[in-house]
Amino acid sequence: MSVNAVREEKKELSLLSFILIVIAIVLPVRFFIAKPFIVSGTSMSPTFESWHYLIIDQVTYKLSEPARGDVIVMRYPLDTSRYFIKRIIGLPGETVIIEGSDVTIKNAAHPEGIKLVEPYIAEENKTENHLVVTLSDNEYYVLGDNRGASADSRYWGTLPKNDIVGRAFVRLFPFTQIGYLPGAHTF
Repeated sequence: MSVNAVREEKKELSLLSFILIVIAIVLPVRFFIAKPFIVSGTSMSPTFESWHYLIIDQVTYKLSEPARGDVIVMRYPLDTSRYFIKRIIGLPGETVIIEGSDVTIKNAAHPEGIKLVEPYIAEENKTENHLVVTLSDNEYYVLGDNRGASADSRYWGTLPKNDIVGRAFVRLFPFTQIGYLPGAHTF
């Protein structure tokens, strides 16, 4: 075998090794740890707009519970092949009360209720609703930030925990809005 043939064989073996290593690292990360997501629609405007590119953290909720104010990507309960982006408002065991555009949460810590302050909602995106929902174990109440353009728990009901894919971890596009835990709000 010539020296050139040996070099070519080593190049091919190196390339094959590189490809296998990349596959061994990238595929588990892609399927079990982080998932890309492109926002489509205005239901989370102005926090997120169409074509915003996000990386979704799929691990955190396996180790801890979702929190109020987290922005999540979820499977739509009426058609789990579709994915939505929403904000968690109500947690398991709580009662969510919506009167007009005000959201009040009743729970063990606040039996009389606590009104949520939601600075992420633009005035023109508020809507009038009147409802009371008590959540069971492993159920969440989710709303879009653009209440007038969002199909959310007000219309299709509570969100089972199993339908939560993960939380918005990083916004990569648009470049002017790159950030960690984009849109998250602490109450």
